[in-house]
Amino acid sequence: MHTVRRQAHRYASQSGSDGAVNYNPFARTRSRDSQGDLENPVYRTRSTRSENHATSAIEERRGLESREVEKEFGLPSHHNTEPTTTSSTFVGTSRAIPEEKNEVPETNGAVKDSGDSTVVGSTRQDSNGITKRAKFKGIFRKDHDGEEGEELDRVESEQLSLEERKKKAFKKKIPVGAQIRFVLFGAWINVLLIMVPVGFAVYYARLKPVPVFIINFVAIIPLAAMLSSATEELAIRVGETLGGLLNATFGNAVELIVSVQALIKDEITIVKTSLIGSMLSNLLLVLGMSFFLGGINRLEQFFNVTVAQTAASLLALCIASLIIPTVFHNMIAEDDIVEGDAVKNQELSRGTAVILLVVYACYLGFQLKTHATMYNAPSQKTPKRKSRKVEEGAANRGVAAIGAGTAAASGGGVNAKTLFKNPDEDEEEEEEFETPSLSVIGALITLAISTTLVAFCSEFMVSSIDGLTETGGVSTTFVGLILLPIVGNAAEHATAVTVAIKDKMDLSIGVAVGSSMQIALLVFPLIVILGWILGKDCMTLYFDTFQIATLFVSVLLVNYLIQDGKSHWLEGILLMASYIIIALAAWFYPNIEDKQC
Repeated sequence: MHTVRRQAHRYASQSGSDGAVNYNPFARTRSRDSQGDLENPVYRTRSTRSENHATSAIEERRGLESREVEKEFGLPSHHNTEPTTTSSTFVGTSRAIPEEKNEVPETNGAVKDSGDSTVVGSTRQDSNGITKRAKFKGIFRKDHDGEEGEELDRVESEQLSLEERKKKAFKKKIPVGAQIRFVLFGAWINVLLIMVPVGFAVYYARLKPVPVFIINFVAIIPLAAMLSSATEELAIRVGETLGGLLNATFGNAVELIVSVQALIKDEITIVKTSLIGSMLSNLLLVLGMSFFLGGINRLEQFFNVTVAQTAASLLALCIASLIIPTVFHNMIAEDDIVEGDAVKNQELSRGTAVILLVVYACYLGFQLKTHATMYNAPSQKTPKRKSRKVEEGAANRGVAAIGAGTAAASGGGVNAKTLFKNPDEDEEEEEEFETPSLSVIGALITLAISTTLVAFCSEFMVSSIDGLTETGGVSTTFVGLILLPIVGNAAEHATAVTVAIKDKMDLSIGVAVGSSMQIALLVFPLIVILGWILGKDCMTLYFDTFQIATLFVSVLLVNYLIQDGKSHWLEGILLMASYIIIALAAWFYPNIEDKQC
C-alpha cells in the first residue's frame, strides 16, 4: 500500500504519452533533470533500442569528441611556404632578385628571420602551452559548454547502468532556490497557501466561527499535499522498506492531527465521525470516481485479484473490530450499572486497539517483505474504445507498413514494433527510478514546517466547529462525516482518479482501499490509546448505530465489487450513489451527544 501510494503519485504527476495536459492540481512539476528517466530517451529501457541505434550513438560520440578537441585546441598551425614578394620583383621580368636574410640567434628554441616569421619550434611551444592551459581549465570545468556539450553528456550517460545513474542523481547537489521553487510552486494547488496566513489572521482577530472554519479548512488542503510530497522525497532516498514505513507513519498524518486536536478539546463525536467519514470517502467516493472516470473510455478495467481480496479481508476485520464493541455495549447495558458497563467497554476497546496495531505490523511485513512481489505483479491492460477520430501518426504508420512489408520479404523487421506502436498506448518502462527534488535536510524542514502549520490550522478549525453547528445550521455528524475527510484526503482523491484514467487500477485501488485500511488498523487504535493516556475515557471503539451501519454497508458493497478483479463505469455509479445517500442522511441527522460521556 505504501509503495503503491508513491508509485501512484508519480504516475499521477506525469503527462500523457501523447503530450496531453495533466489536469491534476496536486501534480508536482519537476525540473528537466528530475524527469530524465521519463522524458529523455536515454533513460528508457534498452530493450527498445536496436543495434543500429547503438552503433550510431558510438559514431556520434566520436564525432562530438573530435569537434570538442578542435574547439579547445584549434586547428594545427603550418609554416607559411608562400614565396615572398618584394620591391625588387617586377612584373614581366623573368628573374627575381632574392631578398637577403639576416639570421638572428635562436631564442627559446625558435629561429626568426628578418620578416619575423615563426617556424616549427615556436609552433610546438605554443601548442604545448595550449595543452597545459586546457588541462588546467579541465580540472575546474564540470560541464560541457553549448549544445554539443549537452549532446556529449547524453551519449556518455547512455553508457551508464541504472544503479550508476541512480547514485549519480542522488549525489547531485540541489540548489536551495530550486528546492524552494519545488515546495512552493511545484503544484497548482499551492495557490491556496495564501490562506494559511489569512487563517491565522481571522482566528486571532476573533471573527465569527463560519469564516474561521472555511478559511482554515481550505488552508489545510495544500499543506496536506506539501506534507505528502516531503514524505515521498524522503522515501525516495531511504529505500523501499524505510520508505514504506515513512509512508505508513505520515500517510494519514492530517487525519491523525485533526483527530488529536479534536480529542484534546473533548470533541469525541468529531473524532469518531471524521475517521469513519475518511473511510467512507475513500471506499465510496474516491473508488467510485476512479471506476467511473477510468471506465468511460474502456469496456472493462482489470486489477490484481489477490491484492484486492487481501484488502477485502482486512476491511472485514476492521469493520468487525468496530461492530463488536458497539454490540457489546448495547447488549449488556443496564440502567443501574451504566458506569460498570462503560469501564468494561473501555477495557475491551483498548485491548482491541492493541490487537489491531499488531495486525497492522504483520500487514507491513507481508506487503514490504514476504509478499512484495505479489503487490508488484502487473495486471491486464484494456485498450480504449475506438473512436471516429483519426489517430495521431496514422498516415505515417500506413506509409511505414509498405516499407515494413518490403523489408519482411528480405528477412528484416527490426523496427516493426516501434513503427506500428499506437501512441495512445503507454510505454512500459522496465528500468526507471525517481530523482529526488529535495535534499534530506530540505525534505525534513518541509516536513516539520508543514506538520506544524497543519497542527495550528486544524486547531483553529476544530475550535470553530461548535459555533458553526450552532449558527450555520449544519449538524456535527455532517461536519465530521462529510466535510472534514475532504481536508486530509483531497490529494489522495486526485491521485487515485488520475491513475485510474491512465488505466493503473492497481495503484488506484491501493490508494483508496489502502488508505481506509490504514485508518482502521493504525489511526483508530492510536487515537484510542492516546485517549487512554490523556485520560479521555469517552474515546472508545463504541460508535453510534448510524455510523456503524453506513460503514458496514460500504465495506460490504466494496467487497462484492472488487472480488472479480475487474471494474466498469456502472460500478462507479453505484459507489458514488451510495455516498450521496449517506451524505443526505448525515445532513438531516440530529446532534446527539455520546452516550458514554
